[in-house]
Amino acid sequence: MLKKLIPSKTRLKILTLFFLHPNENYYLRKVVREISEEVNAVKRELDILEGEKVLDKERRLNKVFYTINKNYMFYDEFLRIFSKFDNLSQLIFKNRSKLGKIKFIALSTKYIKRLSIKEDEVYLLVVGIVVVPEITSIVSEVEKEFGREINYTVMPDEEFAFRKKNNDPFVWKFLRQPKIMLVGSEDDLLK
Repeated sequence: MLKKLIPSKTRLKILTLFFLHPNENYYLRKVVREISEEVNAVKRELDILEGEKVLDKERRLNKVFYTINKNYMFYDEFLRIFSKFDNLSQLIFKNRSKLGKIKFIALSTKYIKRLSIKEDEVYLLVVGIVVVPEITSIVSEVEKEFGREINYTVMPDEEFAFRKKNNDPFVWKFLRQPKIMLVGSEDDLLK
């Protein structure tokens, strides 16, 4: 989808790698292995991204490590864009017709940033007439690579509207935090 907006295939792969693993650091050869591109093309793109302040570069002994610059002006926007290439998002998009009549699917940015959440928080909110076993199957599959449980909640549209209207703390805690809309618009979610 982004191939026409970011014409460099190597740059797109590098951005996807870094934004899907925002807490990781990589050296040149590791990036080459992860994205399966030529070393010279990877080096050139890393230099461009570092020059534009998308990546930070740090020399340690005889290796140069690159990390995502979380102070980059468009960090949050890119994080939202590239989060849609995450395995959870891709499985939701791929299986959307099996999930039921979905009105909203919202993903907390804490999921993409790989941040821990409290017991009363969720990474994923699904609203509509939902085929729960399908969502459970997708989440279970992704939990293996995520390395821990992915808390999520499913509720019918009427319950969601009722809980929102009555200032339910659980619902409003999720709605007030930064999120990525996978289905539906954030404006409609907050109405």
